[in-house]
Amino acid sequence: MQKIDPKTLDLKEKLVSINRVAKTVKGGRNMRFAALMVVGDGNGYVGVGAGKATEVPEAIRKATEDAKKNVIKVSMKDTTIPHQIIGKFGTGCVLLLPAPEGTGVIAGGSVRAVLEAAGIKDIRTKSYGSNNPANCVKATIAGLKALKTAEEFAAMRGKSVEELMG
Repeated sequence: MQKIDPKTLDLKEKLVSINRVAKTVKGGRNMRFAALMVVGDGNGYVGVGAGKATEVPEAIRKATEDAKKNVIKVSMKDTTIPHQIIGKFGTGCVLLLPAPEGTGVIAGGSVRAVLEAAGIKDIRTKSYGSNNPANCVKATIAGLKALKTAEEFAAMRGKSVEELMG
């Protein structure tokens, strides 16, 4: 899979979650902040990143940099996805279903952020297992990564789309 240069894309940033985490040491508790960010151009490119720091703005900056390093191309069919798929990460499962035009994005908070950043306008989703934002986001990305259009399947097999469809 080819590496995508984030500098060539007009990426919009969206904060999915911010979490205060603590490490107990001899002198007390060390507080840090963990941020989860999604970046996307609204036209088929999306990335997710996490960052940790002692201050919130620094954690967000680190998460954004990480997200820009992990941008992927999402296969789309008009305003929806080409086929149904289940994305899995850890104990989180996200079922992604294509929907007719005008349906809108029917998804929970963290899954919705990823789909809107990718530019998917019509989709239905169901989240199973973990409702942890990090697991849901990564499961969604895993599902989007695995999507392929009929043209991509045909190219993989060295056939035309008509031959593939029968």
